[in-house]
Amino acid sequence: MSWEKLLSALGDKLSGNVPYIAMKADQPTGQQPMNLGDIEEQTEYYLTLQAGERKTRGMLTGILGGVLGVGAIFLGGMDLYNSRYAWAIGMFFVAFSIFLLPFLWETLRPLPLPVLFNRRTREVYFEQSGVLYHCPWDDIAAVAYQFQLVGPYTGAMRSAALEVLMHQFKRPERQVLVSLGLPMGKDLELQAAFWEYLRAYMNNGPWFDEQGNHSESDKFARSQLSINYKGSKNLSDEWCNLKKLHKESGGRNYLRLSDLVMLFGALILHPNELIREYTYKVAKRRSHSSWPQVVRERLDPNGPTERLIDVERNSGSLEL
Repeated sequence: MSWEKLLSALGDKLSGNVPYIAMKADQPTGQQPMNLGDIEEQTEYYLTLQAGERKTRGMLTGILGGVLGVGAIFLGGMDLYNSRYAWAIGMFFVAFSIFLLPFLWETLRPLPLPVLFNRRTREVYFEQSGVLYHCPWDDIAAVAYQFQLVGPYTGAMRSAALEVLMHQFKRPERQVLVSLGLPMGKDLELQAAFWEYLRAYMNNGPWFDEQGNHSESDKFARSQLSINYKGSKNLSDEWCNLKKLHKESGGRNYLRLSDLVMLFGALILHPNELIREYTYKVAKRRSHSSWPQVVRERLDPNGPTERLIDVERNSGSLEL
């Protein structure tokens, strides 16, 4: 994975005065490691980044089941209270159907696979439309470049992309640039900090401290992963905020209309978020089996450690 190939693949993206930072596995950028919210899962052996539809999977089931389904259950409860048993059974059946049908549709459909960093074999994997791409971590070529998105309503919005170059398994002439997360709202310094997080995980991990140095404790990593947005936490966060205001004011005149509105909104949307997150969890668990066999066996803690690039060399599909 040479730098010449990466710059050639980027083409005119880096032409002109576009600022960019070249990145390698063994070269620090000077930034401290930081998670930008794109990390989906981090374990002792691998780290995954959310990609594409993974960010929205479960939303339909959450909306239908958490709003319309809960509403139907409420109406069924009212019918049951008023001894309208036939109507109650009908409403409960509607509520169950409103949840079950979108749940099955979202969990049984294939979920796009994430970008996967494997510490055991020191590789990065990406799958698109059934085609496996990969690159060895030690020879990885990455670049972060900054640009502006201009629109009639948003004006000029600063963005910075972080991309790595990979090639198709056993077809090295077919290469692809893979974006590590969404570029919107980021700058070069933030992307460099995220790259440092990935470097710390692959080179010094699985756990490390604020400087990226190896640590036996996962405290820093867990604190970084906790910034990932979870709508199911909104209700407890709003409740904790009210308790804090109550304590600070001594229990007198601490309630504000905005606080009550936020608490009520979080309460109404809580079933929605719980169902959405559960649906995504089920879909994600099923998607693990979608990786090709050569990847799945390398995700096994007791599986082979031979890199895919070495497999290609041994089979003669990659020129030495």
